[in-house]
Amino acid sequence: MGGNKRWVDGNLQHPDRDPKRREFVAEAQDPYGVILSCIDSRVPPELVFDTGLGDLFVMRTGGQVVGPVVVGSVEYGPMTSGTPLIVVLGHQRCGAVKAAYEAMRDGKKLPGNLQAISDALRPAYRETTRAKHADPVDAMVRIHTKQTAAELRTNRDLAPLVKKGDLAVVSAYYSLDTGRVEVLTGAPSA
Repeated sequence: MGGNKRWVDGNLQHPDRDPKRREFVAEAQDPYGVILSCIDSRVPPELVFDTGLGDLFVMRTGGQVVGPVVVGSVEYGPMTSGTPLIVVLGHQRCGAVKAAYEAMRDGKKLPGNLQAISDALRPAYRETTRAKHADPVDAMVRIHTKQTAAELRTNRDLAPLVKKGDLAVVSAYYSLDTGRVEVLTGAPSA
C-alpha cells in the first residue's frame, strides 16, 4: 500500500528496476505478493503498487475471473515459495463486468469466448440484482472481487495457509480517477 500511496502522490521510486536487480532475480524469484487483476490497460499492477522485477506474481484476466488454470497460477507462489499475500484487484469502470452485466440484464449472450467471462460473473450479477445500487456495474465489480477473494481464501489448498496466518487473501478496488487502491476485505491485522 506504500507503493500505491507513492503512485497516487506521484512520488514514484521505481524500485527494483535496474540491471543489478535483473541479475539478482535471474536465477530465482521470491515475490512478496500475488496480484490477480483485470486485463484493463489502465490497471498495471506493477505501476499501481510502484514495484519492480521479482516483487509480484501477476495474473490478469478479463474482469479478474478465475478458472482452474488461473487458480493454479494464483496458488503457485503461496504453495511453492511461501508468498504471504494474494490481492484480488477489481477496478472502476471495468469493461468486462459492464459487458457481462448488460448481457445478463438484457438476456443476451456475448460473442465467442467472452461468454465464458460472463458466465463466471453470474454469481456476482445475481447478488448485485438482489439490491438497488446507484451504479450496479460498480457494485458488481466490488461484489465479484470480494467473492473471488473469499473463494481463494477457502480454497482447499490455500485455506490451511490462511488459517495458520501464513497467507492473507485480500480483495481490493482500484479507482481509475484517483489511482488509489481501497482494501475491501481480508486485510491482515498487523
